[in-house]
Amino acid sequence: MGTCEVCGNDYAMAFEVHAQGQVHTFDSFECAITKMAPICEHCQCRIMGHGVDVGGHFYCCAHCAHAAEPERARTIQDAVSV
Repeated sequence: MGTCEVCGNDYAMAFEVHAQGQVHTFDSFECAITKMAPICEHCQCRIMGHGVDVGGHFYCCAHCAHAAEPERARTIQDAVSV
């Protein structure tokens, strides 16, 4: 059994996530996302997909990247088109 580091549930089917030299234990993907998913710098939602990285700033989608950094619209479009 493992204990989820987010909710504290002691669960027989808990799983580990190994990332950036650390090991995390969760009882559900929901808890894993809550702990590990980055947050969009524009709309504050959890980024569960690929998202958009513009110069080290993370956004959930191209729309939020454009809204947050309109002066870098061309760079953002190039990053999304790749």
